[in-house]
Amino acid sequence: MKVIRKPILSNALLIIGLSLLLCAEAWFGYHVAALSSQQQEVKTDYSVANNITFGILSVDQWREKMAAVVDKKVNEFNMTASHKKELQKKVAKQLNELVDKAVAEVNKPQKSIGGKLKKLAFNAVVDPDEIKSEVPAFAATIVERINKPTSKKRLKSIVSSKVDQLEKETYDNTEPASVIVKRNIYKKYHVNNTTDFEKTIKLKLSTIQTLLYNYTYAMISCLLLTLSLWFFLKKQVQLHTALYILSLLFAFLLLLVGITASIIEVDARIQSLNFTLLSEKLAFNNQVLFFQSKSILGIVEALVIQPKPDSVIVGLLILLFVIILPVLRMMGKGILIWGREKYAFNKLVRFLALDLGKWDMADVMVVGIAMTYIGLNGILQSQLSDLNIQEELLSTVTQNNTSLQPGYYIFVAYVVYVSVLSLILKRIKPIEK
Repeated sequence: MKVIRKPILSNALLIIGLSLLLCAEAWFGYHVAALSSQQQEVKTDYSVANNITFGILSVDQWREKMAAVVDKKVNEFNMTASHKKELQKKVAKQLNELVDKAVAEVNKPQKSIGGKLKKLAFNAVVDPDEIKSEVPAFAATIVERINKPTSKKRLKSIVSSKVDQLEKETYDNTEPASVIVKRNIYKKYHVNNTTDFEKTIKLKLSTIQTLLYNYTYAMISCLLLTLSLWFFLKKQVQLHTALYILSLLFAFLLLLVGITASIIEVDARIQSLNFTLLSEKLAFNNQVLFFQSKSILGIVEALVIQPKPDSVIVGLLILLFVIILPVLRMMGKGILIWGREKYAFNKLVRFLALDLGKWDMADVMVVGIAMTYIGLNGILQSQLSDLNIQEELLSTVTQNNTSLQPGYYIFVAYVVYVSVLSLILKRIKPIEK
């Protein structure tokens, strides 16, 4: 009886212990998937609010910024001594030209008697040289009148009205959409302006990323703990069945989280664009050129909904070889180890458990994602570097935030883990032919 009870007790303790660890793994995995989805949502909202269409490429934005600079310069304008002197010269020149034109007009050949009398009277009474001698005084008086506070206010009002008129006539219809989009997004995050929005998003993403990686590390730690049990219990043959089936459940959780959490994120933006106009800086910051964040399931969905047959076929192939076949393979392994005598030599079960690995393309997906990341990152880095400009009047700084996400590392952990389980399965003697 003691010999019988000992294996039962050992199995019970093992099942209870691993079940608790499995629950912890599921809890960590749920948070990884949820936080990954939340991070994708926040970054998508940010990319919409800061999209380049509503910024650098918007005529409305340029109009507002340029009009603000011109208004500021007009309101700040004060005539200095050098300005007065230069203006007085130009006024005097205009007055002299006006006198010359008037004299020339009067002295033109006259056919009528009245015209000849007017010409004679003008030459008898008016001395052009005497009038020109008074021009500098007239010019000085005009400049002084212009420089009076009331006159300057009137002139500034005229210039401002012309700027406002030009501003109203210059538009591209992006402003209404931009205002509506930003209002809804700001309301979602309980902020009222761009500065608060930037701070809120930055803090939120920092918190999410910290938690996301902590839960990812916790999942991998649970996995390593499970694998370590095989080392310590490798001679306890009576425990292998329960240990292997529970190990397969860990693999299923890894696969589930690995295909639902984001695996790659493509984020290209113009971090800053500074343009100098009338000695004032026009600035655009964090202008998002492109943003996409996808999970494996998201990639499959994006391909399947395409109207092109080739895209649909590729999506279905990924679904089959990366998701469905790995699940069938795990089911086959579980049935094989659980029903040794009954299913040990069943062809279908052995095919699912041992031979289906030839069709399981999860490892190929890992390499494919890595190559895609390397290619995209290189292309974006090259293209964005061409947009970096450092000139006196114009400077731009680009930023490439493309990165692999925790979902990818969990999927890699799944691929490595099931490979180890396959090796373990081949070494379990009761299922050998």
